Amino acid sequence: MHLKELTLNNYRNYQNISLKFDGGRILFVGRNAQGKTNILESIFLTCTGRSHRTPRDSELIRWGQDSCYVKVLVERRVGYNSIEVFLSLKDKKRIKINGVTIQKLGQLMGHFNAVIFSPEDLRLVKEAPSERRRYMDMEISQMKPQYFYNLQQYNRILAHRNNLLKEMNKNPEAKKMLAVFDEQLSEVGAFIIKQRYEFIESLSKIAREIHARISSGAERLDIKYRPSIRASSLDAGDIRKEFFAALEKNKSEDIQRGSTGVGCHRDDIGFEINGVDVRVFGSQGQQRTVALSLKLSDIELMYRETGEYPVLLLDDVMSELDEWRHRRLFEELGDVQVFVTATDLNSIPPRELEKFHIYEVEEGKVTKR
Repeated sequence: MHLKELTLNNYRNYQNISLKFDGGRILFVGRNAQGKTNILESIFLTCTGRSHRTPRDSELIRWGQDSCYVKVLVERRVGYNSIEVFLSLKDKKRIKINGVTIQKLGQLMGHFNAVIFSPEDLRLVKEAPSERRRYMDMEISQMKPQYFYNLQQYNRILAHRNNLLKEMNKNPEAKKMLAVFDEQLSEVGAFIIKQRYEFIESLSKIAREIHARISSGAERLDIKYRPSIRASSLDAGDIRKEFFAALEKNKSEDIQRGSTGVGCHRDDIGFEINGVDVRVFGSQGQQRTVALSLKLSDIELMYRETGEYPVLLLDDVMSELDEWRHRRLFEELGDVQVFVTATDLNSIPPRELEKFHIYEVEEGKVTKR
């Protein structure tokens, strides 16, 4: 999978640019606040329909304008995909795939896959569980669009259930509806939990191999899924029953609190090196190496699931990694197309720099060297 063309119109600080990419390694270099990250953000937008930096589409529209447009042309094994995203302050978001408007965001998933690695991801290991859940959801959705549909449905049902719990303190009659939402939440939640279990199991095996190479065999990395609801088996029916039983057990607390205390929205991921919790006891260097192993594992897992390598987006992480991790990163990339942002050329090892096509970014203008 290779990105061949990118067009931006009134996106962030870009008025109108059109770029073509011939190589597998692309470097955007320039001072801070010139628009380098905006380019990578726009690419990721065409993969998932959402920014990785903000939930508000209005922030993506150039100041003083009422709409923006992003288009990519992606080369795949079976041909080319054209993806267009239209954002407006007045209308709903519109997305076209090969000229045809899609009706649901989930229809976009899988047409163009990318793994993004930013300074925030270096803190993924020690940040709040919500960041790790977001990571899981983002990666699984690209490989399995059905997961994205179920996740949207789960969040809608959860919102309805929470609203009902708040109402029950004032209106006891609302309790009759609670069982209905519990059934629905258990059904959809069981699907999500099963997919997360399988994703982490596959990811952990790959990450263990990659991390062993990066650490020269000194460290064993284990990634563990920590669900709010412990399943005795991976059978969807069993998970659904245990999910429903957990909701029933916590019903009184949920009513008192006015929110749902157990479920997929409470899940987490654990990272261990040689049996020790990295989040609690790991050094900063170990935490960064785990994050690096995690992203490289995403690439390999997507390849195994889809038969194509995703595009890798490295957003200003080169300055955060030492020379040793630089070398390990590029050794693992192989033929993956990679887009990198950096403030200067010194952040790329000299022998790797010669392989890059370099684009200079200044005040919303992009010039190829």
